[in-house]
Amino acid sequence: MRIELLQASQQNFKKSVLVLGAWVIKKSVFHSLDLQKLILILIIGCVSSLFLISIFVLNYVIKEQLTENSLAANQRYASKIAFSTDKYFESMLSELRYSAQIVGQDFSNQQVLKAEVTRLKGQSQKFNSITIIDKNAFILEYSPETLQVNQKKQYKTPGITEALKLKKTYISSPYKGLSNNLIVLIAQPIFNHQNEFLGIVTGSIYLNKENLVSELLASTYSYKKSYTYVVDNKNKIIFHPDKTRIGDSLKNNTGMQYITSHATGNIALVNSKGIENLAGFAAIPSVNWIVVSQQPTLELLSQANSIIVKVTLAMLGFYLLLFIFVWKLSYWISSPLNKLAQMASMLTRPNIDQDIKNIDPWYFEALRFRTALLLSSKHFKDEIAELKQHVNTDPLTGLYNRRGMKLFLNELEATNTPFSVLTLDIDHFKAVNDNYGHDQGDHVLKKLASHMKSNFRQHDVCCRASGEEFIVFVVHEDPKIAYIAAERLRKTVAQSYIDPIGTITVSIGIASWPQDSENIQDVIKLADQKLYQAKNDGRNCIRSTSSD
Repeated sequence: MRIELLQASQQNFKKSVLVLGAWVIKKSVFHSLDLQKLILILIIGCVSSLFLISIFVLNYVIKEQLTENSLAANQRYASKIAFSTDKYFESMLSELRYSAQIVGQDFSNQQVLKAEVTRLKGQSQKFNSITIIDKNAFILEYSPETLQVNQKKQYKTPGITEALKLKKTYISSPYKGLSNNLIVLIAQPIFNHQNEFLGIVTGSIYLNKENLVSELLASTYSYKKSYTYVVDNKNKIIFHPDKTRIGDSLKNNTGMQYITSHATGNIALVNSKGIENLAGFAAIPSVNWIVVSQQPTLELLSQANSIIVKVTLAMLGFYLLLFIFVWKLSYWISSPLNKLAQMASMLTRPNIDQDIKNIDPWYFEALRFRTALLLSSKHFKDEIAELKQHVNTDPLTGLYNRRGMKLFLNELEATNTPFSVLTLDIDHFKAVNDNYGHDQGDHVLKKLASHMKSNFRQHDVCCRASGEEFIVFVVHEDPKIAYIAAERLRKTVAQSYIDPIGTITVSIGIASWPQDSENIQDVIKLADQKLYQAKNDGRNCIRSTSSD
């Protein structure tokens, strides 16, 4: 029993020694840290945690935002292409309908048939070939001559057979045509005055060859490795940047079931090659096709990572500067305590009270530091919020600045959206500043900015380039729209009274992209040249490249 008690006592003693040793080490570690080091450790720990959290949040937010933007952009572009293509096919059907009416009036006249196929083929170049076929599937006339048609032979291709059977407007699925081309057949029935069915007039689109439809679909949109393709209602590829894919069926595309069941929308999918994509889609009602615009997810993530790296480096630089600032500040915070500690050892010295009074107390410094940190934090947050809100705008007028203008131009160029550049300048603005002062000059600038906002559409972009020089980007399909808007603005400005200055006028120069040049900067220079011409021609007028 004694032995057991002795062993237990020895174990308890060892534990006590270990606990005491740990406490002594702990106390010695903390006692070796002065106030400056403690402040540095605390601040560095907090800032490092904030930095890591910020990077994590930034990574999540940027990737989510880019994903949403990509899905929305692809849907928007797909809808735009679908709308344009639908209008194009309506025009093609209208042309065929007109030809059917013409030949239906004199179906037995070979000269009339010949003249009509020749006219229809050469009129718009929308079709690769034109044929007129009677109800027995004999080709009566055709264009071009290179088709090598045997007019004594019945042609029972899938498209011709189905069109003759239906006896109404018909657009086929892709199939092998007369010249062994993969084609889409568009047919209109021919009736005489007695409403008797005589045959069909057809226009063919060769999917493997260049045509106006393929040019429309291929040139509309190209943005950061995005690409556009078209499928029919049987998931067969009608158009594709890779011509070898035309005619293929999309079997392994995970999103096609969703796409075919909705008129428009967006979806993350895996394509037939096993590549993840962010896709937007829209239907073409006139032909029951679907336009799909998609971007590889890896490409988007690469963009996100690039942005995150740049922002991280910028934040790291800021935090390094903050670390240096804190190190210096910690010294000044601890310095009064060190001086007070020195005074504590000299309490017997004469006039010690006055010497202590000459030292600011540590708590006062600590309070000031805490207040400074709170104020700095608030100031920093306010500046960040203001920066996010105003980084792309001019503070005086509220219009886009050069940075905002550049971002908008990049978007227009990426989406291949036509637009006109309006450069405008206040006539004799220097006289306003000289006669009425710069405050009134600023008032004039804000008044002009207000007129610009009210005279242009919401999707047009108004910018202040510098001083009294302004730029407006008018999104359009016809340059005449820009001229009309510019004239409206010019009249509005000229008729507006500004107290005490009176009235002002503006001179405007206009150039259009891509009509005037494929290079956007060259278009802006052309607009500037037209502005100078307007000034030289007497001011308060408009000069445009479209009127040259």
